[in-house]
Amino acid sequence: MKKGNRTTESKNPGVSLSRREFMGIVAGGAAALALPGFASRAHSPSGNRRPNIILMMADDMGWADPGYMGNKVIRTPHLDAMAAAGLRFNRFYAAAPVCSPTRGSCLTGRHPYRYGIFHANVGHLPPQEITLAELLKPHGYATGHFGKWHLGTLTQTERDSNRGGQRGAKHYSPPWDNGFDHCFSTEAKVPTWNPMRKPGSDDAYGTAYWKTGGTKATENLEGDDSKIIMDRVIPFIRDAVKREERFFAVIWFHSPHLPIVAGAKYLKMYSDLVQSKAHYYGCITAMDAQIGRLRKELRNFGAADNTMLWFCSDNGPEGRAGRAPGSAAPLRGRKRSLFEGGIRVPGLLEWPAKVKPGSVIDVPACTSDYLPTTLNVLGIEMPDRRPMDGVSLPLIEGPIRKRPCPIAFQSGKQLTLIGNRYKLISPDNAKTWMLFDLVADLSETHDIAGQHPDIVR
Repeated sequence: MKKGNRTTESKNPGVSLSRREFMGIVAGGAAALALPGFASRAHSPSGNRRPNIILMMADDMGWADPGYMGNKVIRTPHLDAMAAAGLRFNRFYAAAPVCSPTRGSCLTGRHPYRYGIFHANVGHLPPQEITLAELLKPHGYATGHFGKWHLGTLTQTERDSNRGGQRGAKHYSPPWDNGFDHCFSTEAKVPTWNPMRKPGSDDAYGTAYWKTGGTKATENLEGDDSKIIMDRVIPFIRDAVKREERFFAVIWFHSPHLPIVAGAKYLKMYSDLVQSKAHYYGCITAMDAQIGRLRKELRNFGAADNTMLWFCSDNGPEGRAGRAPGSAAPLRGRKRSLFEGGIRVPGLLEWPAKVKPGSVIDVPACTSDYLPTTLNVLGIEMPDRRPMDGVSLPLIEGPIRKRPCPIAFQSGKQLTLIGNRYKLISPDNAKTWMLFDLVADLSETHDIAGQHPDIVR
C-alpha cells in the first residue's frame, strides 16, 4: 500500500508559534513558520560524509530519572557516558504530554494538531504527512523502525493491541507505509519483560510485534523487551554498514511504561527497595544496558564517529506511587500535564565528529526540531512549503544562544507557549492565563501574570 499525494496540507487545525497569533490554536488557524538557517548549506556535509541518524526514545521516563541529571539511585551508566561524550539539553521538550502526538512530531517536524493526533490512541499518521524516513530514503539511507509505533494500527485483519483489526481499520498506518523498509514494531504498549505475555502469566498480552509488510514476529520474544528490540536494531545497522549505506534507525523503547516488569538480574540491583521501585528502576537500567550495547556496536562497526545518536522521552513520568514511581522533580506536574514535568524530558545528542564532549544547552529544544535539524545538516530540502513547527538547531554553526521562536503546545483544554525565558499556560482554553519565569522559577511556583499586563491580557 503506497501513500498518496504528499504535497497536500493535512486537513487539521494549524498552530502558530507567535504569541500574538497563539489564540489561532484555539480557533484552528494555520500560520507558516520561517526556519532560520533551514536553507543554509554552508556547513552541510555532502555525499558519503553525511551522518547516520538514530532517534532513541524512552516511554514515560522522567526528567530527573537519569543519573546524569543527579539521580543517585537509578543506575544509567551508559546514558551518563553518552551525556559526558556529547550534548545535554537541559530544556528539551516532548511535543506533547502523552506519547502518540510526540511520536508524530519526531517524524514530521510539525505540531500534532496539524496531523490530527491529539492524544494517545486518537487518529493516525495521515498519508499527506511527509516523514523523515521518506525524505531520507531517496538519498540512499536504509530506514528502520523498532519498538513502539503508536501512530496507527498495524493490522486490518486480526485483533491486536488497542485498536488493531477491523475495529481500527480506518486508522491503519503502519511504519512500512510511512517510509520504513525494516520494521519490528508494536502498535502500543507491552510489558517490559516477556512482552508477549501478561505479567506473571502465560496468557497472551494481546499486542504483537509486526515485521515489514505485516508479518507477525514469532521468534526471540522472551526476556527483556529492550534487548528484544536491540536484537533487531544491531543486525539492521551491521548490514547497512556492510553495504556502505547510511542508515536512519528509530528506536522507541517501551520502558518504563506500564506494565513495568524487570528481570531478576535487574531486580537484584534494587533489592533493598519496595517492589514497584525495583521494577521501575530495573527496567530503566535494562534499557540503559541496551543503549550501551548499541554505542559499543557502533564503535565496533566503525560508524560511531559520524552517527547522530539522539535520546529523549516521549513525555514526563506517570509518577504514581506504587505503580510507576518516575520523577520529574523539582518540576511541576507529570504525564498529561503541560506544566514542565509533563513535557520537559531528558534530551541528549552524541555525535563525535561534530559535537564537543560535555556540551550543555539551556535553550529550549523540542522533538519537532529533529526533522528540520536533520535536513539542514544533510542539505536536503522539503519538497513543498507546508508549515513547519520545529526549527533547525545550529549544531554545526556554533553555540545556541537563543531559540528563534517559541514552542506551542496544546493538549485538550491546556494551552502553553514556551519561549527562551517565559512560559504562558492556560488550563481552560484561554479563559485564564498564568505566566512563569522558567529561568528564575524552575518549579513554576510563582505566577507573575499580574506583573506583566503587556503579555497577559
